Amino acid sequence: MAVVVVTGAGSGVGRAAARTLLGAGFQVALAGRKEDPLRETAEGFAGSTLVVPTDVSREDSVSALFEAVVAKWGRVDVLFNNAGTNVRATPVEEFSLSAWEKVVAVNLTGAFLCAREAFKVMKTHGGGRIINNGSISATVPRPHAVAYNATKHAMTGLTKTLSLEGRAHNIACGQIDIGNAATALTERMGQGVLQADFEVRPEPTFDVQHVADAVLYQARLPLNANVQFMTVMATAMPYIGRG
Repeated sequence: MAVVVVTGAGSGVGRAAARTLLGAGFQVALAGRKEDPLRETAEGFAGSTLVVPTDVSREDSVSALFEAVVAKWGRVDVLFNNAGTNVRATPVEEFSLSAWEKVVAVNLTGAFLCAREAFKVMKTHGGGRIINNGSISATVPRPHAVAYNATKHAMTGLTKTLSLEGRAHNIACGQIDIGNAATALTERMGQGVLQADFEVRPEPTFDVQHVADAVLYQARLPLNANVQFMTVMATAMPYIGRG
């Protein structure tokens, strides 16, 4: 059975996607910073999982993750590049360098490091697939989120580059842009969030399982087909015309 690496697998979108992939029969390596949440994700699927505490912002930690997966299963067929972080809403002129570096290290550098290691393994095993978690912020930014917006726009560039360079090695790369999937991170949406006009208004959310199902769909595709970009969002959220 195909082997999938899911980063940020301890909660939210990562947990939902990992458990859906496991339920479909995939072998899944669960990566995230904290071991206990990863083990919670693995509950009921112990025989098909590998729990690897990982800090995606560290090169040695990412290398160790992929070494562990190859040691256990001999290959990597799919990477769901999902790990991400953010900081509190802050106007750009007040945004600290330390906050910028924190977000860039996880959202962009971490995605690059994981994709690079996946490429190395996939090239030697006939190809594979990388699915990057973008965000609707990869297309239209929210105010007071300069680092998150910039890294998610950069994720689109990473996706395109991986897709281009992957052609020669039978490696497909696509991106899923998510808008307001219901997780612990989006609970605040119901109370109100800052809009493009700088007013605070509530936003709708949708069941995160729909995101997990979309990831499963992409993971199941043959390597001669690819979803280059997919947007999955709450129908009534302010996205089209948000600005």
